[in-house]
Amino acid sequence: MRVIRVDASTATILLTEAPAPKVRDRQTGEIAKDAVSGEALMTVGVVFIDEGDSSLIQVTVPESGVTEGLTVGAPVSLPGLIARPWESVFNGQQRHGIAYRATAIAPGAFPVPVAQAG
Repeated sequence: MRVIRVDASTATILLTEAPAPKVRDRQTGEIAKDAVSGEALMTVGVVFIDEGDSSLIQVTVPESGVTEGLTVGAPVSLPGLIARPWESVFNGQQRHGIAYRATAIAPGAFPVPVAQAG
């Protein structure tokens, strides 16, 4: 499937859910691992605000990419943020969506407004 790089340079991203292990199998409690490195994966909830629009999204991050000092409600940065469309059939129902992944999550800052010449 196609991978789309997300330009978050002008966005405000706020942490809404603290990092938690990404569960691969809810019945067994198995934690999801990166297919290449084998590293455990975490999920975080954020609100992504850009150009007057906002979206609540879940982002997958490798465990080593979760930095200290994250506070719910505070701005964060998501370097290497990508979006990957997906689709599957479950119990005869077609499902689809967008999966988000970043290389890390770190404390961020609110964007500084750019003064407009007038």
